[in-house]
Amino acid sequence: MSRDARWKSLLELLVERGRLDVEEAAAELGVSAATIRRDFDQLAEQQMLVRTRGGAVVHGVSYELPLRYKTARRASEKLRIAKAVADLVAPGEAVGLTGGTTTTEVARALAVRGDLASGSPALTVVTNALNIAGELAVRPQFKIVVTGGVARPQSYELIGPLADGVLGQITIDVAVLGVVAFDVAHGAAANDEAEAAVNRLLCERAARVVVAADSSKLGRRAFARICPAASVDTLVTDTAAEPETVRRFEEAGIRVVTA
Repeated sequence: MSRDARWKSLLELLVERGRLDVEEAAAELGVSAATIRRDFDQLAEQQMLVRTRGGAVVHGVSYELPLRYKTARRASEKLRIAKAVADLVAPGEAVGLTGGTTTTEVARALAVRGDLASGSPALTVVTNALNIAGELAVRPQFKIVVTGGVARPQSYELIGPLADGVLGQITIDVAVLGVVAFDVAHGAAANDEAEAAVNRLLCERAARVVVAADSSKLGRRAFARICPAASVDTLVTDTAAEPETVRRFEEAGIRVVTA
């Protein structure tokens, strides 16, 4: 197992359990305790966990994995969701994409759509995510608008009043939200309040709002609300979503698409 793969697994186990012992982690990953100690020390140096005697704990109560370590989680579900979301976007539209692993896959799905291979522009993409802008900027048929702002390392998203200034001057056809949690009562939410504020403004500038979220994020709530459920037109999720959860969203007037 490579170091990156070990680190991803260790961080995912930490998020799930809150703390890990060296011997426990070594047994889970099938490596030596000495290797785990070195991994814990190096991750602690990057402030991605806190070392304890004989193990490690997550770095703070609102801990979230940096984007590069989230990409393999529920990968197949995210690909299916992304394709379904991309199919909801019409040629020539202006689409807003927030940051996140699922919305990154939406951007990739849009990039390979045959009916968006040409046009002037074939699509206008407004995003506060540096990685999404970077991937789509090489597509000459896409007009890319980046919000500006201060980069948030965990998600590559631009946040703050500079982003607000751009978004306040535009309107878009559809906003696609990547979320940490989505619940009928509590709405769509993120872990970071500054990130949520930019995403909220993107929603306000859109004619319709699509939440792209795998089933593990449904029925949950997170620290910073992006928008109420009533502001969302469509939820695109995977087929593992509980029927009762889907029913509650539909009763709230939200179209649910499972992929």
